[in-house]
Amino acid sequence: MAVDTPAPIREFLRTQTPVAWIDEACRRLPELLHDHANCELKAASTALGFIYRYPEKAELAHRMSRLAREELRHFEQVRKILAKRDIPFEHISASRYAGALRAAVREKDPDRLVDMLIVGALIEARSCERFAALVPHLPDDLATFYGGLLASEARHFEHYLEFAREASDDGDEAFAARVDELKAIEAELIASPDAQFRFHSGVPQSAQSA
Repeated sequence: MAVDTPAPIREFLRTQTPVAWIDEACRRLPELLHDHANCELKAASTALGFIYRYPEKAELAHRMSRLAREELRHFEQVRKILAKRDIPFEHISASRYAGALRAAVREKDPDRLVDMLIVGALIEARSCERFAALVPHLPDDLATFYGGLLASEARHFEHYLEFAREASDDGDEAFAARVDELKAIEAELIASPDAQFRFHSGVPQSAQSA
């Protein structure tokens, strides 16, 4: 089974998932699934965080409410996959990837809101790209599941990016420049050596030393 990364996401991201990460993921499927479950839960929490912080933004709150429910459904689906494989679920700390992207977010609104939404778009775009990269290498049940997630991740990416564009007061050129800055950080995290193995981690250090 093979699927293509949607063209808007392929064009948005600056780098593709390294082959070394895909190889590592196939060797460490329980860890991959475990972190994936945590990612879905964190994604739902992030969506709810927008509602709590910006309740006056009605359209944003409405969209994030729907997104949170969808992410929770995905979390439940991954939990079932974990249970089927007798993999216990535990909370794990945030990855280098998420921490570094959020560290780049500006502190004051509206810049903070714009950056958080761009970061959301980047995370959803990378998730979609990784699902597509993994599908040809996974057991049939996981390949079908991950292939089925592509459309929702692509849709979440589009919504996050559109809300970021609407929230920006700096004009199209400045907004595009800020998106490029955050895309560069994201690409470096994906392409550089990473001591952790996570769903959004960089090149495994084992591949660097091989």
